[in-house]
Amino acid sequence: METEPQERRLLDRMGAIGPVAVAYSGGVDSALVLAAAVRALGAERVVAVTAVSESLAAGELPRAARLAESLGVLHLTPRTGELSRPGYRANGRDRCYFCKSEVLDTIMALARAHGYGQVATGTNADDARDPHRPGIRAGHERGVHTPLLDTGLDKAAVRRISRAWALPTWDKPATPCLASRIRYGIEVTPHRLARVDRAETAVRALLADAGLAVTDLRVRDLGDTVRLEVDPALVDRVAAHPGIPRAMTGAGFDGVPHRVEAFRSGRLNE
Repeated sequence: METEPQERRLLDRMGAIGPVAVAYSGGVDSALVLAAAVRALGAERVVAVTAVSESLAAGELPRAARLAESLGVLHLTPRTGELSRPGYRANGRDRCYFCKSEVLDTIMALARAHGYGQVATGTNADDARDPHRPGIRAGHERGVHTPLLDTGLDKAAVRRISRAWALPTWDKPATPCLASRIRYGIEVTPHRLARVDRAETAVRALLADAGLAVTDLRVRDLGDTVRLEVDPALVDRVAAHPGIPRAMTGAGFDGVPHRVEAFRSGRLNE
């Protein structure tokens, strides 16, 4: 099958970068960068690095590991210390800068230790159009490569190529870090991250048992209240589900009122 122009540009870009460590979250973007690196360079010249911390949602690491293994690449999982950075814990609008700085500093040091001088991330063309992306600035400052952005690939193109390459992530919903669920100005703590993670896991399991296939689900910690966001078509049914209050309480939101609304990406940036 003939390679499409966008695929060829991406493969050429990865080839030009050379041996590379991919900052690999397991999401659709970084998974495509990893797969493209393997196609362009060979698995023996690529390493996948997944940062592991309290902000990584449950279940993400095993899925990322399975894909890395299927691609035949070395997969490193260093522990990162975002919570040791005051700017991250303070949870201002520049929180992602401090998070990405910690993650990239860790990945770059580990990459060098394994003989890799280049690091690539999954930043795509849509990300760069978002005026509020402080994490991208952290990458620019460190000189990391952004092959999807460099070749003009937006999220739709990333999913199309991923599907053509039979990557299991092609239709994977966005899974940003757990800190993105906490309203700006509320301190990020291990407790807050853990209970958001528990709540999302519990609600997703509850809805699956009820035969409700939810795609996008977020538990937003707003301080004195919680907003549970789900696919718009499911709002009424989720709000009426008798098990939701119990699931939220069991996750750690005891006594914190919640409401169910339609999911909208980036809502806390508004």
